[in-house]
Amino acid sequence: MKDERTKVKGILILFFLTIFNFQFSICTAQPRLRTPEYYLGFHGGVSMSTVNFYPTVKNMSSFKDGWRLGGNGGLVFRYAGHKYCGLQVELNYLHRGWGEHNDTIGTYTRSLHYIEIPMLMHLNFGSDKCRWFMNLGPQIGYCIKDEGNHGTLVNDADAAEYQSLDKPFDWGILVGTGILIPSKKAGTYHLEIRFDYSFGGLYNNNLTDHFRAACPMDLSVNLGWVMPVRRKRN
Repeated sequence: MKDERTKVKGILILFFLTIFNFQFSICTAQPRLRTPEYYLGFHGGVSMSTVNFYPTVKNMSSFKDGWRLGGNGGLVFRYAGHKYCGLQVELNYLHRGWGEHNDTIGTYTRSLHYIEIPMLMHLNFGSDKCRWFMNLGPQIGYCIKDEGNHGTLVNDADAAEYQSLDKPFDWGILVGTGILIPSKKAGTYHLEIRFDYSFGGLYNNNLTDHFRAACPMDLSVNLGWVMPVRRKRN
């Protein structure tokens, strides 16, 4: 057990160092701004989430059964020290989970509520009227509420996926893309599609445990707005 945890910590450290090194290399290759820019705002939207179980869960065989509709939103802080590249840090609430369905037994749903902190490289290109952007980087999170064991699929109540979470702490990678619409007096609006995949897993995955993987993943569409809190034109 101790060796397994040490291995996971090593993988986690290597993962974050690799991502941060990639972000640093991309950003430092861009022309620097004479005066850095700082933005603060918020975003939110709808999300579809599920969990990648291995071995698979028999009652999650279809897209309609396994995916759940939820929501997300939070605060956005963006620092731009280079012409096309910056750093974006967020403090988000994320509602994720999964569902199961069996025609003869019934349904089961699971809702997990997370506080999440993404640390993203922010790239954007385009004109003063409309710009394309991409966000990429790691995220860490913590499950603050687990609403499990709801529904009518109860004869399998001892199934492994119905148990309490072993790992409320979460870590993974997030990638998003969309468009920015700058405004001279009303900040900057953005529309983003993003994908969030967790590597931490929900349950223990030792050789004696049922699941080798139980990784949440989310697909979301967000609207957001940020305003400059310190900006000086070159």
